[in-house]
Amino acid sequence: MDLAQFDWTLYWFMFPISICVATTAMLSGIGGAAIFAPIFMIVFPIMGPEYPFESIAAAIGVALFTEFFGFSSGFVGYLRKRLIDFKSAMPFIMVGVPVGIVGAILLNELNEYEELLRGSYALLMLLLSFELIRHHDPVQELPLEPEGESVGATVVRPTRTIVGRDGVEYSFKAPRQGKGVIATTTGGFLTGLLGVGIGEVVMPQLAKRNKVPIPVAAATSVFIVIVVVASASFTQISALIAQGGINAVPWNAVVYTIPAVIIGGQIGPHLQGKVAPRTMEKSIGILFLIIGFAMGWIAFRNTFLMYPTPASY
Repeated sequence: MDLAQFDWTLYWFMFPISICVATTAMLSGIGGAAIFAPIFMIVFPIMGPEYPFESIAAAIGVALFTEFFGFSSGFVGYLRKRLIDFKSAMPFIMVGVPVGIVGAILLNELNEYEELLRGSYALLMLLLSFELIRHHDPVQELPLEPEGESVGATVVRPTRTIVGRDGVEYSFKAPRQGKGVIATTTGGFLTGLLGVGIGEVVMPQLAKRNKVPIPVAAATSVFIVIVVVASASFTQISALIAQGGINAVPWNAVVYTIPAVIIGGQIGPHLQGKVAPRTMEKSIGILFLIIGFAMGWIAFRNTFLMYPTPASY
């Protein structure tokens, strides 16, 4: 294993950037890979020929690998605050993990279809931006039914109660996926394939569809994302090493991103509640909109205008 070929100072600037990305991810419940991957695939090629990663699979794999450490750090923070609803997380994990692994395997098979992957990523970003930016009419809260009580032929969902470390009590109906299982399946698959999806579909299901309080929804979403991302990222990294050796992974970037996201993962939970959820949603939505158009333009340019690609991939 020869790591001496790497310039270990090349990506130093990713340390402060990664702290900001991880903090934002912790506050919003959105996967950090959704921001890291565009940095690797759009910004790095613009900076010069020495910066781009060798392939799109490497960019997405490192983004997910970095996200895993950031969300693990955030998980510890939320665990200390006692806000994670582990029971509610399990159905999402059981769906997301296997399809995430399938998506990760497929990414390496489709790596040669670079513009297809870029175009798909652009479309996904645009769809997510629309979902985050559009106004959602507030839904009137329904009274919580007693646990185990039946209404006609329908069994009422039991009430769950999470008591935070600060003594604040959150009561809500036990979340259920229902038709949302389609979104969870899609999100898990896209997480393995494009590095983004599971956090973006789980958080709305918990907070909007099932009315789980935002602090509990964000904490539970972080736990779900960790498990799904871990399965997808380690599958991708293993495939990269199997195909190109240990040097196929840009360790000189990882050495800065991983420590930084661990720090950001601790900052995020402490800032929970300081930023209005709607403001955070709209801000992330606008960012995704910009990313979607930028990625779409690159895919269109490289496919139809026959411009030379600035990156090695």
